[in-house]
Formats: sequence, C-alpha cells, structure tokens
Amino acid sequence: MAGISTDNTALMANAIRALAMDAVQQANSGHPGAPMGMAEIAVALWDRHLRYNPVNPHWLDRDRFVLSNGHGSMLQYALLHLTGFDLAMGELRNFRQLHSKTPGHPEVDVTPGVETTTGPLGQGLANAVGMALAEKLLAAEFNRPGHVVVDHRTYVFLGDGCLMEGISHEACALAGAWKLNKLVALYDDNGISIDGAVQPWYVDDVKQRFMAYGWNVIGPIDGHDVGAVDRCIEESHRSLARPTLIICKTTIGKGSPNRAGSAKAHGEALGPEEVALTRAALGWSSGPFVIPEAVYALWDHKARGESAEAAWSARFAAYRAAHPELADELQRRLRGDLPKNFAQTAVDAVIAAHTRCETVASRKASQIALETFTQALPEMLGGSADLTGSNLTNTASTPALRFDDSGRPNGGRHINYGVREFGMAAVMNGIALHGGFIPYGGTFLTFSDYSRNAIRMAALMKKRVIHVFTHDSIGLGEDGPTHQSVEHAASLRLIPGLDVWRPADTAETAVAWTMALSQPNRPSALLLSRQNLAYAPKSGLDEIAKGAYVLAEPAEVGLRRKAQAVIIACGSEVQLALHAQADLAKDGIAVRVVSVPSTTVFDRQSAAYKSSVLPPKLPRVAVEAGVTDGWWKYGCAAVIGIDRFGESAPAGALFKHFDLTASGVANTVKTVLLR
Repeated sequence: MAGISTDNTALMANAIRALAMDAVQQANSGHPGAPMGMAEIAVALWDRHLRYNPVNPHWLDRDRFVLSNGHGSMLQYALLHLTGFDLAMGELRNFRQLHSKTPGHPEVDVTPGVETTTGPLGQGLANAVGMALAEKLLAAEFNRPGHVVVDHRTYVFLGDGCLMEGISHEACALAGAWKLNKLVALYDDNGISIDGAVQPWYVDDVKQRFMAYGWNVIGPIDGHDVGAVDRCIEESHRSLARPTLIICKTTIGKGSPNRAGSAKAHGEALGPEEVALTRAALGWSSGPFVIPEAVYALWDHKARGESAEAAWSARFAAYRAAHPELADELQRRLRGDLPKNFAQTAVDAVIAAHTRCETVASRKASQIALETFTQALPEMLGGSADLTGSNLTNTASTPALRFDDSGRPNGGRHINYGVREFGMAAVMNGIALHGGFIPYGGTFLTFSDYSRNAIRMAALMKKRVIHVFTHDSIGLGEDGPTHQSVEHAASLRLIPGLDVWRPADTAETAVAWTMALSQPNRPSALLLSRQNLAYAPKSGLDEIAKGAYVLAEPAEVGLRRKAQAVIIACGSEVQLALHAQADLAKDGIAVRVVSVPSTTVFDRQSAAYKSSVLPPKLPRVAVEAGVTDGWWKYGCAAVIGIDRFGESAPAGALFKHFDLTASGVANTVKTVLLR
C-alpha cells in the first residue's frame, strides 16, 4: 500500500477532476460529473490496489479494470495518462475527436489499457463477470502447487444506470452462483441520472439485492474518503467465496460550486465560467491540460508496474521449468492461437460429415461437429440459456460446470446460464476479452433479440464469440409466431463484422463451425434448424467456406445444357431449391442451384468468384423462410419468403400455407423466365 498523505490524495484526485472538466469543455461534449465524483475511488484503487504495468498493458497476470459507466470515460483516460500509459496529453486534448485515442466511450484496442468497450450500461459489469470467471477457470486448470501463475482480480466501476439495466440482474446473479470472489465492484451511488434525482424511479435496496445474489456487500461508505475506500477494497480481498460490492456514496460533479450534485453535471460541459470557479474551489491553479510534475510523480506507476510484472515473470519462469507443456499451452490459449493440428481436425470433421450423408436437424449436425471440436480444443467453453436439450451445445467433452461450497470449479466446460440470454452474451464477451477460452452459447434464434446489443458489442470489439441459435424459422412449428424467427436472420446479417451462417446440412454445419473457430477477430452466429434436413450431395467441399457455392448444375438432374436461371437458397430451403430444380427439369428448364450458407462471408469474396457463382446474365430467384429484403441485393428477379409473422401449426402445414414448397419455387422460376 503506497504511503501518501491526505494532501497528496487530494492533489491526485483533483488532477482527475481538472483533466475531466478540461477535456469535456474542450470537446463541448461529454460527461464530467462521474469522473469528478469518482476521483477519490479511483485514487484508492489505481494507486493502492490495482496491479498493472503501464509499459505493458497486455501483461498476462494484470488485474482487469472495467469502467462499466463508460460515459465517464475521461476518468479512465485521465488515469491512463497520469499513471504512465502511452496516452499523451494531446490525446486528452482531442477527446471525442476523429481518430483520437480518446473516443466518447472507452474502446478496447483503441486506447492502451482499456480492457473492454463500454457505454451501453450494464454490459461492462457483465463483461467483468466473464473476465472473473475466465480467471477462476484458468487458475484451476493451470496453477500447480508452488506455482501460482494465474492470480489476478477483476475490478469494475459502475453507476445507477448500470444497475437499472436488467442485464445487471442477470450477470450479477450468475457471479454469485459462480462464487467469483476475485470480482470487486465499486458502485458510484450518487443518486443522479440524466433526468435528475433517481429517487422517483429507482427505489431498489441495492445492498439487500446483492446480498440476495450471494455477494459480499460493504457499505454504504463515503466515496470521497480515500482511506475508507482503500480499507474496503482490502476487506474485499478476504472474501473467499463471494464477489464483493462496495457501495460508495458520492456527489456527482464534486468540486463544482454550482453543478455538483445536479443532473447538469452529468452529461454536458460545465461551461468556461463554472470551470474557472471549480478551479478556484479546488485550489487548482494550473491551467487547462497542465499537470504539475509533482502530481505526475505521485501518480507515476511505471516502476511499480515493471516490478510487479518482473516478479510474476520470475514465477512464470519457474513454472515453465517445472511444467513446460502447461506453460506453452497457457500461453497459446492466451494468444488465441488454435492448436497446430486444428486444420486437420477441421478437414476430418467436414469429410466425415460428407461421407456419412446423414439426414439430421442442423442443430444435431452442430452437436456432431462440436463433439469433434470440443475434444480437440480444450479452450472451448460452451453453454446454453436454459435450452441445452434443444440447442444441443453439450458434448461428451464438456460436462456441466459446477462450483463447490468453497468456490472451486469441477472442471466442467458447459455453463447453465439459466434464462438469461442478454447476460449470457455479454458474459461471453468478457470471457473472450480476458483470453484463454473460446466461448459459445445457445438459445432460440428468436431470442437473439434479447442478446442483440451484446452481439453488436462483440462485433464492434472484434472478439471471437460464437452464438448457437437453433429453431431458426417457421420450421419449429407449433410454438407459433412468438418463437418462429422471420426477421432475425436478416437483422443479424446487418451487424457489421458478424459472420452469420445458416447451413443446409451436416457438411455445411461443420464448415460453419470451422470458420467460426478460425476467425480470431470476428464473432459468429450459427442459425440452425429444429427439423431434419436431408444431406445435399456435393461434388466438392472447398468452396463452402466462401459462403456460397454452386451446389447443383442442370446436369445433376439430367439436362446437358447451360442453366437458364439460378435458384439461391440457404438452410432448410436448399432442399426446396433442389426439388424445384428436379421439377423444372421435367419441363426441360435448366436451373443452377446455389447454396448460400453465409451471405456475410460470400459478400467478402472477389468479384470474379461472385460472378462465377452467380453469372451476371442469368435471372436469379432467392428463397428463404424469412423476410425478403436482404436478398434483393443479389440482383434477384424474384424473392420467395415470409414478410409477415408465422402461425401456430406443424412445420409441414406451415411451409405449405406460406407456399414455401418445391412447386411454389418452380412456378416462380417459370414466371421469371416468361418475363
């Protein structure tokens, strides 16, 4: 614990306040209130407890820090600058400006030292839960007696907005169930949000709420008392089987004579006059963006950080000497590299699917592929939002994850997330951000709406997170329109950076898994059927990975001439296209069938490849049991789909009701050719 005087802590806290109000004023945009109100909390954590090395932000065993109330981004930017990270004062001057390293909300891989992209409230807290889970599981798997090399904590700052968002309930309940004792949350309880004092609409007893989750709750305490916060963090470290919430009572905009304690301090610049008054009230005589060298010296963490990392490196060297294979494996997994034999494993899985030609639901095809991949990749960490038996995300290699009374995990690799789709998605983001695991989790496709913002965040952060969405269409049948996905595939395809796969059979499903696992910088969504799908015979397998390929030429159905049209299909509708091709052949109409398991991957292919699959002069008809808008971009003459909600009935009856039949597809092709 650093021995610094009360006067010094005031200087350190006021440096944060000055930088926050200066940057927000310069940008004339931002949120000064939270950084000014949490300054002492930040001093207590960042100067006395948080273990990090500004010179090496990616040090393996560093503590993780998450600013869940990401609108207060200047708090984190000020801390990173003051402690010695590669974040120059010029970047703080350019707060919220184009191409700066100080965007409006913290972004991972943009600003050195930022562990996750936050802003959508509550998700940072859920990410922290995922990080703490990853640390606990890696420690149990890799630490050995006398050799503890995974041993760090996850700290998260959060505010009222994070706790109002429902995801906080989902994620924090899981943290309690998992006994994540190295997770410490510091709650900025200032009672103010954008609309004003929260009392009329936020009456939760937060202490009782978190105690009910199984958390260790400390406080409320005075969040402006550095010593009190310091002691509470120290106390949190003694919790052996429970995460800790420290409730810190603060004043938003602390130090501002006319804005402190009001909503006016929350989301707008203080104004030049109020900034000057605040400087005077704080006794801060330095000009805008000027930090005295003595204050820099108080904050500088480089020497301490390098010493901490050096001590760990010595421990890791001893670990490597005693357990070289474990050391190599831990480093491989934290780098995100796949095992050297992965390529052969993937080829074998795809060839096996092609050889067996099984007629199964693509959700079952997914489980078949997972049996191979989870055995070969110990970093795969699965789960389901209370639908394991429907999503089929469990395998022989992934027993259910459980914790004993002391919090020790049992080595399981399949998580029962409960009915918490959004929480699951955001926790998986945290697992991926921490490193060491490739998370995947399942639910019904229609519930991707619950998960959507966390899926978007995974794409924004470029993290390998895999979503298994089953029951992908009206093909699920009797559950009716509340559960039948119509617009969901199209809406997921709109998310930049997300690979969406809707495979038609076992081989395409195995390829989809191969591609999802092979993309270190992209999340993926696999959209899978409840109903059985026949295997579609193929002349080759290599081009499936390109997202679309020629599945059947006219010669496949006995016509020895060039195609007159192309039928484009994906998922369960590929079988409709193949049957329509055969029906059309009886009338002498030659048609090519193109399977498009992933439009998002196909769209990244070269113009030459796209033209080889979809020749420019051939009319095109697309078919998918969903909304039609997304298919017109392929220059289709017609699109067959469902631009309304479904009905409650058996799957077979529904496909006939919506004319999603081979004859319906064939008749549409004939109509297009007559034009």
